[in-house]
Amino acid sequence: MPLLLIQGKYRLKNTKPDGDTVHFVADNPDEWKLVGGKHPVNASSSGDASLRLEAIDALETHYAGENQPLQLAHAAAAELLTWLGFNDVQREPNENVTASTPETVPGWILTGGGDVNNRAVAFAGRGTPPAASGTAVVVDVPLLRQTANHHLAALGLAYPTFYAGLFADLRQELTAVAQQAREARQGVWAEDVTTTGFKVDDLTTITDHAVIMPKLFRRLVDYLKLGMSVPCFPAYLAGKEDMVTVLSTGERLVGLHHVVTVTNGHTVRLTRPIEDLLFDEG
Repeated sequence: MPLLLIQGKYRLKNTKPDGDTVHFVADNPDEWKLVGGKHPVNASSSGDASLRLEAIDALETHYAGENQPLQLAHAAAAELLTWLGFNDVQREPNENVTASTPETVPGWILTGGGDVNNRAVAFAGRGTPPAASGTAVVVDVPLLRQTANHHLAALGLAYPTFYAGLFADLRQELTAVAQQAREARQGVWAEDVTTTGFKVDDLTTITDHAVIMPKLFRRLVDYLKLGMSVPCFPAYLAGKEDMVTVLSTGERLVGLHHVVTVTNGHTVRLTRPIEDLLFDEG
């Protein structure tokens, strides 16, 4: 999987990093112009840009003013920053970082483009890059294992979440380590109820109690804030028209209502393992 390698440094001050989002500053700001993809990366003239880590999704710490159970959400964020090389991070209650030690750490990213929010979708590495900055690098499994993305998935601190364009060998590796973490009940897998089901009484069910895949959490937050009843959630999902492919069968579906059910009025459940789903951007 060829991606553009950019060398630079990670910086935290005045940003809100979580378990799959962090700020990156390219040593050569012009290299952002080399990034392809459908969506451009919103990078400043000094090389600053926000990263969304490819192929993983950590629990939300601040989505639409809401969060998922914070102990696990904060554990993912702390592990990411520690792995990158930060050993003291000071935050405000709103998750904004006011100081860190050190202020920056060197690293590199591998990116093929931005997301709908114009963040660089990337694999994140630390220290000395494996190739020259500004060059295309084929990302294979050994290189994947050098990234924060792989590290967080292997610890069970982030859900494997695959989007179209990610090569099959990388999906298979991340699936394997996520399944190992699930079997060991590490991280989110000790409490995950995405596929076993969870009764939604109100918004606090998913903000304070139920540990579920973040994509489903985001859809539920948006829906519940409309004041709608839980039994109608599948109809809402049908209207969103998320494109998803079931990897094990090859079936291509329009709408998450094909893989999300509501039973007994309020029990929500994903009917396929998350690593068996391949999402289109959105």
